[in-house]
Amino acid sequence: MSKQVLPLVDDAAVDAGACCAPLVCEPLGVAEAEELAPLFKAIGDPVRLRLLSLIACHEGGEACVCDLTAAFDLTAPTISHHLKVLKQAGLIDSERRGTWVYYWINPGVLARLSALLGPQAQALVGAR
Repeated sequence: MSKQVLPLVDDAAVDAGACCAPLVCEPLGVAEAEELAPLFKAIGDPVRLRLLSLIACHEGGEACVCDLTAAFDLTAPTISHHLKVLKQAGLIDSERRGTWVYYWINPGVLARLSALLGPQAQALVGAR
């Protein structure tokens, strides 16, 4: 398997108002599609999608790696790899506290993805 470096998404560029137009309003430009593709690739793996969900739903908005590892039938290094991919994509951030690492969602990045696939897309699906 080849190693790939995913670019970090700048939270400042993700603030409300600086967000992209929903897909149902106008097509993505080349640059925006290239910037967003790594985010979708990072959450395109079922384990990473579950990790993201577990972190987002965890009490207090952050989760210890010990809580995340226990939810899977995978080794700790495998979970660490998936967390690293999510962090490199800018979807989560972390902080070491003693021997444990705590993870939380980067809300600006999720807001950007949400705006892209947001309520207008739901209205379109409902109209069919």
